[in-house]
Amino acid sequence: MKTFIRTSIVAGVLLLTTVSALETDKVTLNKNCTLVYNQLPKSVDNLQDAFQEGMVYGRLRMNTFYWDWSEEIDGKQKDNRAMGIGGSLIYKTAPLNGLSAAAGLYTTQNPDFFREDKENVGYVKAGKDSFERNNIKNGGGYDGHFGMSVLGQAYLQYDISQTTFIGGRQLFESLYTKSNDTKMIPNTFDGLSMISKEIPQTSIKLAYFAAQKLRDHTNAHDVIAYDSWNENDDSAVNKSLTPDLVGTDNELIIASATNKSVENLKAAVNYMIVPDVVSNVTLEAHYKIPLGAWSITPGMRYMKQMDELGTNISVANLKAKADGYTNPTSLDSALIAGRVDFKNGPMLVRLGYSEIDDKADIVAPWRGFPTGGFSRAMAQYNWYANTKTSMIRFDYDFNKAGMLPGFRLLSRYAIQDFDDAKPGVQADSNILHIDMFQKLAENLEMKIRLGFVDADDNIQDINGNTKTDVSYNEYRLEFNYFF
Repeated sequence: MKTFIRTSIVAGVLLLTTVSALETDKVTLNKNCTLVYNQLPKSVDNLQDAFQEGMVYGRLRMNTFYWDWSEEIDGKQKDNRAMGIGGSLIYKTAPLNGLSAAAGLYTTQNPDFFREDKENVGYVKAGKDSFERNNIKNGGGYDGHFGMSVLGQAYLQYDISQTTFIGGRQLFESLYTKSNDTKMIPNTFDGLSMISKEIPQTSIKLAYFAAQKLRDHTNAHDVIAYDSWNENDDSAVNKSLTPDLVGTDNELIIASATNKSVENLKAAVNYMIVPDVVSNVTLEAHYKIPLGAWSITPGMRYMKQMDELGTNISVANLKAKADGYTNPTSLDSALIAGRVDFKNGPMLVRLGYSEIDDKADIVAPWRGFPTGGFSRAMAQYNWYANTKTSMIRFDYDFNKAGMLPGFRLLSRYAIQDFDDAKPGVQADSNILHIDMFQKLAENLEMKIRLGFVDADDNIQDINGNTKTDVSYNEYRLEFNYFF
């Protein structure tokens, strides 16, 4: 097994050569890769000006990925690499009587000097979102044109008072759904949404989505039905929920309310349902305790997942391997997570923990990670049944501290205790994850992401089979330029 001594040395050396949040006059790129528009078109009084006074937001970006398995396994695990070069152009019209429109064109191209051969694209892990595997398999992609270009956003927007309505293809940030724009093209949804702040200290979100478009797809697909490289094939999708079982015309409905009316308390209730498949209610609260220059913020999340299928088919495991599950035909489950943040100026230390009920795995193929913000580290899916995870996170903004201009560090170390008995659940592992950001120029940022996973190579499941050693090192390099 690999040791963290070696990987920590590698991380330390790279830290000396790198890493900050990027803010320009027009946009701010948050650390979770969402965009805040610092400049928006001003309201106009005629249709011609609505288009003439609109604004364009440009972005050039490059993502490079290298995945190094501890052990390569024929037909299953192979070291892999990928690169995406491209960007986006987003156009927003000026509002006319509260009505506006937006469209976003995204492209990612894959240079041949740093990509896998066509026959090996199925081995690509983190870098798979920089191209479309289905296109390559069917004769496009590398054999025709590289990469893909998509209409990632296309919607109408209506604003009235403190409420916004959006209809069309859109980004929607919620507990359950995220744009998760960490690669080249964001995760988007087709449908209707509303965000309202009419009630003081309260934000209400509602959404109805008839389709989803994952980051490595050119076409929209069902929100939950699994079909490899075609329908929803997200890394965390439940592979038992095939078109034969749930069809391909499912809908995702979301409702949430966040309230800050009590001083220092942020509380939220969230609801999600895919009718006749699965529903979910989540309660969350965080309370900030000021202590001079420091603050301590304890928080908790409780998630209750409810089966709506009523099937006699095994669906409890995400990988469709439900041996070891007490009720394999049910999606009923729950999750509880807690954390404590210690913050002082540019420094954040977080202690986090999560535990999943020993029932079903949590269904979450919309990039809103159930354990996110509590115990999840980069590329990890720790919401399998009977999984316990402990995590420590350390962030430091060297720019804010006046030490290193434009430099910020984020790091996580997680201990993941999976269920040894279940064949459909991976071996226990520890992960060290480091993000480093460096603002290189007014509109240019560099980001390095490192992940080092040390997994147990001697765990046997209930069938007497030794679980695969999933130890690996992962390296990512990203550049973003906004104009």
